[in-house]
Amino acid sequence: MWRKIQCCLTFALLLMVALADHDEGHDHGEHSADHHHHLHHGKDEPHPSHNGEDDSCHKLSPHNADFAFTLYDKLSKHGDAKGKNIFFSPLSISMALSMLALGAKGETHSEIFNTLGYSSLTEDQVNEAYEHLLHMLDHSQEAMLLETGGGLAVQEGFKPVEKFLKDLQHFYHGEAFTVDFSKPEVAVEEINKFIAKKTKDTITDMIKSLESNTTMVLINYIYFRGKWEKPFKVEHTHKADFHVDENTKVTVDMMERTGHYDFYKDWDNFTSVIMVPYKGNTSMMIVLPDEGKLGEVEKHLNKEDLKYWHDKLFRRFVRLLLPKFSISASFSLGDTLKELGIIQAFSDKADFSGMSVETELKASKVLHQAVLKVDEKGTEAAAATTIEIMPNSLPNTMNLNRPFLVFIVEDSTKSILFMGKITNPTEQ
Repeated sequence: MWRKIQCCLTFALLLMVALADHDEGHDHGEHSADHHHHLHHGKDEPHPSHNGEDDSCHKLSPHNADFAFTLYDKLSKHGDAKGKNIFFSPLSISMALSMLALGAKGETHSEIFNTLGYSSLTEDQVNEAYEHLLHMLDHSQEAMLLETGGGLAVQEGFKPVEKFLKDLQHFYHGEAFTVDFSKPEVAVEEINKFIAKKTKDTITDMIKSLESNTTMVLINYIYFRGKWEKPFKVEHTHKADFHVDENTKVTVDMMERTGHYDFYKDWDNFTSVIMVPYKGNTSMMIVLPDEGKLGEVEKHLNKEDLKYWHDKLFRRFVRLLLPKFSISASFSLGDTLKELGIIQAFSDKADFSGMSVETELKASKVLHQAVLKVDEKGTEAAAATTIEIMPNSLPNTMNLNRPFLVFIVEDSTKSILFMGKITNPTEQ
């Protein structure tokens, strides 16, 4: 009897749009009677631009990867990041900012696109690429569940531009619903309820408070649950030391499995790399820097490294020791995005006339929370016999008993769904 490892990864990003300070006494208009409904892209609706030889979503992957490593560099250098776990979804952040760009014009739009690396792409190319990407990703299988989409909480009585709502629904699976921001506690509860539903109750209280002058909250989420292609045996899990740093160690439940994995030892760059596949077309790439070399590896980390390691992977016999853990990471991304070049969107010069013609708006806050759980859940009873041919030589050992980098990658779209650094597996 095998107990399978279930890996749950959840991300939610909120971008709160408030009235700009120079907005005075605009008539917001009456809310149309048919607006209080969810806008949802039916999964059975035809997707007209998905049969080209070069899938449009692949145009985004190199730009999104560059943005991912730039953002990781910023987050890892924050003063309060030292010794902490870092975990986020670069794809979801890129997607949320692209949703914001739907309503942006002029310099506000240019700054968002330049920061994301989309300056060589048209808005239509970006939106159609995300439409295709979500269509490719949003599939439920018996062994894997991967869901992505968006939401827009709108102040009662406020009427966004209809094209913005339609594009949000069509390209990004955006669901619009109304809340009463004049009652912040009620609005918090409604938005948290939406996020909890979309993340299968993994993230339940992301928003702690809201300003009463908030006009809209833009939401993006990714939920992933997968089972290892080659499960670990629960009876092999044992207590072991994890070395957070040279002076600190904690006790973890260490899972263990010996078998064939795609593995590469990069002697020149002080790392060991292993690919641990899930059932389906998603894998966890784990990068373990040599002792004392984490900072050096992080300093030069980029998408070319990932491609180099991926191309060098070779099927080997490996003794893998992976800690069982559950972590959560939260960030307020506003200042970081300003550092990266998105400045005007947060200022009184913001141009979101694509969202509202009558009311001047600006982005006020960007919140992010991600959860990663690797644990043993669910029991499957089955009868099966497998024979794995083992080499006579001793296996390579990859013992994840010190900080390591982790990437969850979706193979068909070449997308980095999640990435981060596990510094202390016992920190919630």
